[in-house]
Amino acid sequence: MGQHSMIKIYVGNLSSDTTEDHLRDLFAQHGNVQEAYLVNERGTQKPRGFAFVMMPEPSEAKAAIAALNGHEIEGQAIVVSEARTKQQERQKAREASGGPRHRPGSRRGFSARADGQRPRPRRPRY
Repeated sequence: MGQHSMIKIYVGNLSSDTTEDHLRDLFAQHGNVQEAYLVNERGTQKPRGFAFVMMPEPSEAKAAIAALNGHEIEGQAIVVSEARTKQQERQKAREASGGPRHRPGSRRGFSARADGQRPRPRRPRY
């Protein structure tokens, strides 16, 4: 297996009592686990409630995601999905917020008029 086929899995809504060994054992039931790590706060080193699990075989990773999403650990239903890149996260956040305020190439500060005339620019508010 090469590094190119490694699947990174996001595991969210974790209890603060969940350990990396517990996660590794849980995911190992569905295939080979390369790595499992909990994400901690920088200053306090307290768990932030989510983790990542790396699995080298895509089919095993997809089976683990399907089987474990919604699974209960320490009294909490966990969220399991394929991890997104930071770029994908930014794109999703942009879409959720309604996207950019203007279309690329549009003329900011102007709005269309029914009579087809170009509107006057807005006066600044001081």
